[in-house]
Amino acid sequence: MGRQKNNGTERARQVVAQEAARIIVGHGIRDYRLAKQKAADRLGVAGRGSLPGNAEIEAAVAEHLQIFGRESHADHLRLLRIAALSAMELLVSFTPRLVGPVLAGTADENSAVNLHLFADSPEAVAMELAGMGVSYRPYERRLKSRRNRVETFAGFEFHHSNSAIQATVFPIDGIRQAPMSPIDGKPMKRVDSAAVQQLLEHV
Repeated sequence: MGRQKNNGTERARQVVAQEAARIIVGHGIRDYRLAKQKAADRLGVAGRGSLPGNAEIEAAVAEHLQIFGRESHADHLRLLRIAALSAMELLVSFTPRLVGPVLAGTADENSAVNLHLFADSPEAVAMELAGMGVSYRPYERRLKSRRNRVETFAGFEFHHSNSAIQATVFPIDGIRQAPMSPIDGKPMKRVDSAAVQQLLEHV
């Protein structure tokens, strides 16, 4: 009986994860918690044990893009990574690192390129962008920098190579410790431009 119940819970988690993936890709919702709740409501699934974790949802997003996107997804991902590399070259003085869906391969039509920059102050990045004639929109991002410690970081969104770029600014020494990923709670994976170039060469 217990085994049947476990199998039912597992199945419910899988179905919710697949529906959340459809919502994320189809509606451009990047908040996994919101997508999960919408999926559970839509499917009439209740109970904490029936709701998938963020890592399960990310796996479902990757699977959804693989099944339904195929070549168009691969082409779009390549364009986003080319845009990322170009933006990283533009902001090379701030030691840029690529993070997020474009790096993980789960980016869709609604995804921005996410970069982490390292500077004495966010104003230094703003001045550099303005000096290059790049118009930008400032934003703030709350990230868990250590266990149970959330900090707010300034960032700038701009368009480059037909893609939205979101560049979040960290202190210079922030390069040594990546913030925690909301997906799996581990330090976010960050890569430099050489690694992005390698990704492009091996697609």
